[in-house]
Amino acid sequence: MREILLKLEGLTKAYPGVVANSGVDLAIQKGEVHALLGENGAGKSTLVKTIYGLVAPDAGHMTFEGKPFRPADPRAARAVGIAMVFQHFSLFEALTVVENIALGMEHPPTMRALATQIKAVSQTYGLPLDPQRIVGDLSAGERQRVEIIRCLLQDPKLLIMDEPTSVLTPQEVRILFATLRQLRAQGTAILYISHKLEEIRALCDQATILRLGKVVANCDPQQVSAKEMAEMMVGSALQAPKKQTVTEQGAVALTLSQLSAPAPQAFGTPLRDINLTVRSGEVLGIGGVAGNGQEELVAALSGEMRVAANMIQLYGQAVGALPPNARRKLGLCAAPEDRNGHAAAPDLSLTENALMTADARMGLSRHGFINRPQARSFASAVIKRFDVRTPSTDILARALSGGNLQKFVIGREILQAPKVFVVNQPTWGVDAAAAAAIRQAILDLAEAGAAVICISHDLDELMEISDRFAALNGGRLSPPSPTASLSLDQIGLMLGGAHDMEVAHVKA
Repeated sequence: MREILLKLEGLTKAYPGVVANSGVDLAIQKGEVHALLGENGAGKSTLVKTIYGLVAPDAGHMTFEGKPFRPADPRAARAVGIAMVFQHFSLFEALTVVENIALGMEHPPTMRALATQIKAVSQTYGLPLDPQRIVGDLSAGERQRVEIIRCLLQDPKLLIMDEPTSVLTPQEVRILFATLRQLRAQGTAILYISHKLEEIRALCDQATILRLGKVVANCDPQQVSAKEMAEMMVGSALQAPKKQTVTEQGAVALTLSQLSAPAPQAFGTPLRDINLTVRSGEVLGIGGVAGNGQEELVAALSGEMRVAANMIQLYGQAVGALPPNARRKLGLCAAPEDRNGHAAAPDLSLTENALMTADARMGLSRHGFINRPQARSFASAVIKRFDVRTPSTDILARALSGGNLQKFVIGREILQAPKVFVVNQPTWGVDAAAAAAIRQAILDLAEAGAAVICISHDLDELMEISDRFAALNGGRLSPPSPTASLSLDQIGLMLGGAHDMEVAHVKA
């Protein structure tokens, strides 16, 4: 038995209308990778925020290295040796790597000395990083390295990681895991949160599973299957999405003709001559490493970024110059990647968030007057249909867990019965059961006749639900190919920029 580093006993935290943590007991040993699992709203985020000093518990106590531990803020947690890599990066794109890391330090050394330390740590842990590069020019994987190295410079005894692989390529995941195993061998404890259960099985020594704020199971991930862990999380059998076989193609729903657009911001990616046809009843999957034009493509399709009218046609009608609500009225709905601040307004209620995108299509206002009962009814329907864990439609969006807000955002668009649905990262940060439900809802929407464009970093997701697959690289889109005909090697070549599938087939 290893020595216990952190111990939680009876930890409880309640918010109005919900108990986030209820009598949680947890022990993390030195040199252990410990998984914290649970469906969305199970209490994982509240628990790690308590450990890191962002939330004060209502009851229970903690010990760290055998001493009472109740951090008043993250600075107090860092002082004893706890570091945290958050799911959402907190970096300034216009600053360099070394400048970003210096901003997070209590007493930073000179820039030259800090740059030397960054190079040394990055080389030691196999995370190569140039301290002088501008963060806005880095890939998502490189940005995560900045966050990790920022933590490693603190020489942590406990490293908390929240969904660390959500935007990483398979190659970057392997590099990260090698680093975490190296830290484990040196005695660092790691508390690891992820919904990717096969990764949990490959990396973690122990797992604690939460459901509705309570610990419901502990297990050795290597001794149980991913399906068994998922079922422990939800408390019931897990149903895989069922895809219907498409026998005949529907009408052309969406046509992109030489779609080009400049990058809307300094560190964005311009779109370059994208040609595409999507038919009714089809799911087109688009894969690509983060930062290759995904957000720009969604913005062009949704109407947030205008282009020449004929570049985008919806059932033969030129819509490239139309704003979002005009496109929604015609049947084109979209859900962007950033749920908190882009897809949803965090300081507005769920009813108000439903109103913002559904009004044009669902008629939730008339002559400038909001029909609040109707808007509330629509929000309630989304909550019920997509199992959004919230006590009421009046709750602010920011009060929901990330996964529950994701379910609300996707459900809000799907329940508008769009003719064309564009979605970026539909299951980002949601648990296995919710991910399966969202994928099934997308498949059901297509089966009902909608054309769907699904953009995702999760290749398994795209292989599961898409009829055709295309890769986005540097703002260029490869010609779509039937998903069933592609191997992972061919997909890897496409993601790397081999847009000519004849070349991809030869090289594969």
